[in-house]
Amino acid sequence: MVGDVDTTGLARTGRDAPGRPRSAAASAPLLRIARRGASILDDQGGAQEARMETPMTEEPRGGGMGGTIVSLAVVVLLGLVLWRVVDWSIVRSLDFSVLWRYRYALLSGLGMTFLIASISAIVGLSMGIVLAVVSQTRIAPVRWTIVAYVEVWRNTPLLVQVIWIHFALPLVTGHSTTALQSGLLAISLQASAYFTEIVRAGIEGIPRGQWDAAYALGLSSWTRWTRVILPPAIRTMVPALTNLAISFFKATAILSVIQVNELMTVTARLSNHSFKQIELITFAAAAYLLFGNILNFGAALLERRFARADG
Repeated sequence: MVGDVDTTGLARTGRDAPGRPRSAAASAPLLRIARRGASILDDQGGAQEARMETPMTEEPRGGGMGGTIVSLAVVVLLGLVLWRVVDWSIVRSLDFSVLWRYRYALLSGLGMTFLIASISAIVGLSMGIVLAVVSQTRIAPVRWTIVAYVEVWRNTPLLVQVIWIHFALPLVTGHSTTALQSGLLAISLQASAYFTEIVRAGIEGIPRGQWDAAYALGLSSWTRWTRVILPPAIRTMVPALTNLAISFFKATAILSVIQVNELMTVTARLSNHSFKQIELITFAAAAYLLFGNILNFGAALLERRFARADG
């Protein structure tokens, strides 16, 4: 138990000299001890609760055939509905060769969409991690400022933020921005607000025993956060981070209102020029869907890798 630990011994073990923390390399074995000790403390403290929550009986593993039958029935039903509702003469008249004709413009718009989404995700996640860590401070005004920032950017529509930053902010500050800069700024700031809440929840989910063990070993603040707290917290955040990244990839379409040359803007321009709205919009929808599925697949692989690493 934590109360039985010989703090004198820990001080001799966790520090090279009084008041001087060990370096990160020298304290690597201590980090493993901290994690192992936290795991033991959590197991001891929650053993009875875990036994109470464990179900006495296991769910039957059958029902796979029933699920398959239901799925097939739904597919057949949807097929019948489409057969009756869709005007197939219009479907047969669609000319998807327009996609090949404008392939360079479409690929350029798709590349700009990937660029905006990637930069916004990196900037937003970096800001979110910093704000989430700083929000753990005991200084109340700092916490209130971060809460206010998160609430403002989470609870106002992205469309309003894009228009305000692009048209109103230059009037207030006297400094104008390009459409691309305004779009990147708006998406990055809103993403940082959502990422802050996700990271904060992950940090607060770290067991108290892991914090206590890190403090008891005298680890520096940097080592404690980067080697003990954040790595396991980020592992639990992968699904939420993936869903948020997909959402902001799709949100890049909003930037078409300020004429950023991303996929939706290019699609709209080509539609007005070629009068092939259905074909081009279908391509845009398929591109968003494909990227979302690829990102979900990558996140699933990452989760399985983390699960294998945890043993």
